[in-house]
Amino acid sequence: MSLIITDECINCDVCEPVCPNEAIFMGEEIYEIHPNLCTECVGHFDEPQCALFCPVDCIPLDPNHVESQEDLMEKYKSLIAQKSASNSQ
Repeated sequence: MSLIITDECINCDVCEPVCPNEAIFMGEEIYEIHPNLCTECVGHFDEPQCALFCPVDCIPLDPNHVESQEDLMEKYKSLIAQKSASNSQ
């Protein structure tokens, strides 16, 4: 499952730099998470870094993007392969 940032977000800028997949970006009003890039930090860390560092606890699991741990690992591997391919060009 990817994560989602709720409207309790205070735009503190803590989550964006700790995301290893660069899935977090500034939306129109608050930060948002691109679900195709979010792996809940699977492959990088034991727990999602954005949720760990969020001071207002506004980053829950996104019920609209349900994924198993295996799915998240496959997404991680795909993202790493894409990044590697783009860096070698």
